[in-house]
Amino acid sequence: MRTAVVIGTGLVGTSAALALVGRGVHVHLVDRDTTSAGTAAALGAGTEEAPEGPVDLAIIAVPPAHTASVLATAMRDGVARGYLDVASVKGGPRRELEARGIDLAPYIGTHPMAGKERSGPLAATADLFEGRPWVLTPTRDTDTEVLNLALELVALCRAVPVVMDADAHDRAVALVSHTPQLISSMVAARLEEADESAVRLCGQGIRDVTRIAASDPRMWVEILSANPGPVADVLAGVATDLDETVRALRGLQSADEDKRRAGTEGIEDVLRRGNAGRVRVPGKHGTAPASYEIVAVLISDRPGELAAIFADAGRAGVNVEDVRIEHATGQQAGLVQLMVEPSAAPALSAALSERGWSIRP
Repeated sequence: MRTAVVIGTGLVGTSAALALVGRGVHVHLVDRDTTSAGTAAALGAGTEEAPEGPVDLAIIAVPPAHTASVLATAMRDGVARGYLDVASVKGGPRRELEARGIDLAPYIGTHPMAGKERSGPLAATADLFEGRPWVLTPTRDTDTEVLNLALELVALCRAVPVVMDADAHDRAVALVSHTPQLISSMVAARLEEADESAVRLCGQGIRDVTRIAASDPRMWVEILSANPGPVADVLAGVATDLDETVRALRGLQSADEDKRRAGTEGIEDVLRRGNAGRVRVPGKHGTAPASYEIVAVLISDRPGELAAIFADAGRAGVNVEDVRIEHATGQQAGLVQLMVEPSAAPALSAALSERGWSIRP
């Protein structure tokens, strides 16, 4: 691939453009919002100049509601040899193109499973897709050349290709992406009218659950409008669990011993099923989930503290697999939880203690 056009210079489009430019591809940027395209160009994501002829690949990075119409226009104008979109739903755009009578041979639907709470070109990074799944949904009509171009794009962005049926993809993202967004927003909405005294008690748990609730509502309305059925199906199952959990909790309030026992069993059931589901979430680099031991270290909120603790861990010869930070309420301090292989935890604790760090049990 030598040339590409990116239509839509938001987070995903600009990130793909940055990755391609960084690997020597000449990228043209198109967006109906000229300010967005100009910003992406200023970031080094490509040029706003129109290509002189058809490029190798056109990447359509617009909201799902507009994906099919933008694709149809680009394909009729012959702007590229191959076309793909990066919309978060796949079945709808494909069916709309079919209804328009578009030849789907030069097209493949794709979806990189990467993103941020922030949107727009200023949030874009060339490494956004590194190590992340990138779903490809070829059909029997898809040209081999187009599939190869899509695979080349995924490789240049250092993502991991995953081939799926379009409708199976939509059901999958309803479960692992779209429903979690709504549930996160629902939990965060409970905080809107909460007493300040309650909000001040927020710890890492509520921060983890509500992190994605900071996402752009307009963007998510567009995404959910393109995949409402599968999301509603998942939420219906969640609603059943919620109803049963509410009944179990009411049972725990009862003076009747049988109702309390049933309530305990109901709560244990949902928590254990949650454990079983959590185990299936892939671990580091998409491998099987690993069990790490936590080394908790008290640090002050000063520049360079995190860099220093990582440097000392490196000197101890220990690889930090993951990290979490819990800030102390009302204090300029926090607890850093370093997750390491169980066999490495004693050595890391000892090494950090020798270097003056305060280790917490």
